[in-house]
Amino acid sequence: RRAPPEFIYRRYGVRFNSPIWQKFNFYLIKQIIRSIFQILSITKGYIMKKTLLSLFVLFFSANVFSADVTIEMLNKNKETKQRMVYSQELIKIDVGKSIEWVPTAKGHNVEMLIGPEGYELPKKTKLNDPVTITFDKPGIYLYQCSPHAALGMIGIVVVGGDTSNKEAVAELKLTGSKSKKKRDKLLEGV
Repeated sequence: RRAPPEFIYRRYGVRFNSPIWQKFNFYLIKQIIRSIFQILSITKGYIMKKTLLSLFVLFFSANVFSADVTIEMLNKNKETKQRMVYSQELIKIDVGKSIEWVPTAKGHNVEMLIGPEGYELPKKTKLNDPVTITFDKPGIYLYQCSPHAALGMIGIVVVGGDTSNKEAVAELKLTGSKSKKKRDKLLEGV
């Protein structure tokens, strides 16, 4: 007998719509689930069932391994029709959360320009490399795509609602008038 995914969710709390599920072949998933149910039905011990189910959920849970926010580096935003932009230009997150920048086209990177006082800026990423940064210090962070800075490809991260370094961010010299205008517009929303 086959158990439909909704039954598995109601009984064991496993969701099948996470991105990691989409990467696997459906046949392989079906075989893995069938094998786990066979093991669970064979094992009589309560602890063994719980342990196997916990390992299964941990292994296939995409949220355990992913960043809290994902920002795409775009040549063109399909919604706004703007060119050379990040998918989200103003992000507000809590302390300890992480952001992953993912290139969707060649020629983009992330370069942190300024952060709160005492924050050591990470190195500029190589072109086309995804990067994940965890923000442990509250404040405003300004970043750009180095090759497209003059075109206004910048973004701001506000961590923990702290805006104490807003003036320093506003006074930072940027490449190109588009970046300056965008920074001022984004700071209005902070």
